[in-house]
Amino acid sequence: MSHANLIAGEWVHGSDAVRNINPSDTTDLVGEYDRASAAQVEDAIAAARAAAPAWARTTVQQRAELLEKVGLEIMARRGELADLLAREEGKTLPEAAGEVGRAGQIFKFFAGEVLRIPGERLGSVRPGIDVEITREPVGVVGLITPWNFPIAIPAWKVAPALAYGNCVVLKPAELVPGCAWALADIIHRAGFPPGVFNLVVGRGSVVGEKLVSDSRIDAISFTGSVPTGRGILEKAAKRGAKVQLEMGGKNPLVVLADADMETAVRCALDGAFFATGQRCTASSRLIVEQAVHDKFVAGLTEALRKQVVDDARKQGTTIGPVVDQNQLDQDMRYVDIGKQEGARLVVGGERLNREKSGYYLAPALFDNTRNDMRINREEIFGPVASVIPVKDYDEALAVANDTSFGLCSGVVTTSLKKAAHFRRNVETGMVMVNLPTAGVDYHVPFGGRKGSSYGSREQGRYAVEFYTQVKTAYVMQS
Repeated sequence: MSHANLIAGEWVHGSDAVRNINPSDTTDLVGEYDRASAAQVEDAIAAARAAAPAWARTTVQQRAELLEKVGLEIMARRGELADLLAREEGKTLPEAAGEVGRAGQIFKFFAGEVLRIPGERLGSVRPGIDVEITREPVGVVGLITPWNFPIAIPAWKVAPALAYGNCVVLKPAELVPGCAWALADIIHRAGFPPGVFNLVVGRGSVVGEKLVSDSRIDAISFTGSVPTGRGILEKAAKRGAKVQLEMGGKNPLVVLADADMETAVRCALDGAFFATGQRCTASSRLIVEQAVHDKFVAGLTEALRKQVVDDARKQGTTIGPVVDQNQLDQDMRYVDIGKQEGARLVVGGERLNREKSGYYLAPALFDNTRNDMRINREEIFGPVASVIPVKDYDEALAVANDTSFGLCSGVVTTSLKKAAHFRRNVETGMVMVNLPTAGVDYHVPFGGRKGSSYGSREQGRYAVEFYTQVKTAYVMQS
């Protein structure tokens, strides 16, 4: 039996289904998930539009209780949902459990945040008049989420959208629909009114296209590739829809000569290779001062050789498989490109065979690379990282900023002066000091600059900027 779409409070089956395959074991079918037709997407949008006026008028207490209920169930089912996530996406079980926990925390956070929707009361420049500034829901929001965080990213879009009184149509990545379906089931059973939340699985050319082009969708929040994001912006802007985009990165981790080498290796290993490098915050450019270059490369190479690449749900696995054959092919193409460009492949980069048939790749580290190489300009989105040697701090900062992306950056140093200068002058939306570039909290803003992001920040209190619109009211005193 396939899993249906949630439309207007009812589970509705489609005409065909996508097969959800375990990347650790390609003989394992996680489940079949119905694709929504164009007509069913229309129904979901219509249901959200019909439910919007009443949902916008619900009390903050009502919304808080429903969101808390969702968060509590996610946390209570953490082990079960982590197993599903590891099975469908390929994260190791500890990584999957961390992501599920984060999803639960996000719903619980916004259950509290909905009680603190900000507003202002000001005096007018004219006598006898008060001014009230309030925030109201945007309306109906289309959410398009990627495959690399199959429950956390839907959570950090859905939770604030609902908290601030919007109705939602969620399109998860076709590659990993299982966690999104489980989340939809939890939301449905929590007691949200019909039409407030809708789930439609399907191809971007059908579901995504409709969400972007339909005038009944007031806002679009998208996380995914740069070309797709730019296409969404162009189409949605033509009809005046609000748009929020997160589109990836080519994040630098700068290792200075005064760095603690153990910290540097740990930050690089975690940031570049854990979660199979399939994170937009992954530190794929390792910019290292020449004074410590050899020591750093030797340390990271040794650490990589100790990693266990295997079934994501197998005890002892530290790096799981790549998500599917297409991603594996892309990763290996970039390994070949790096070699052709003259970079030295220090370790990894080969297809691995394990007990079960899966998409296993040995994490690859390149050395002696230049910042103008394709492997340092284009987002690979896999367990592939490059070392870029530099002569000093000034060159390191210049190389870090020499990219079309600007999501996240990191520096490893024991100098407070250089750490402070880096934080002020690096051109990214997020900065890590002596920490991996990948790994952010759920209660603070997430987003970048340049080609990485567009629109207001996601997560934390800053989510209110995207999911609400401001109203200014003038009131004559009696």
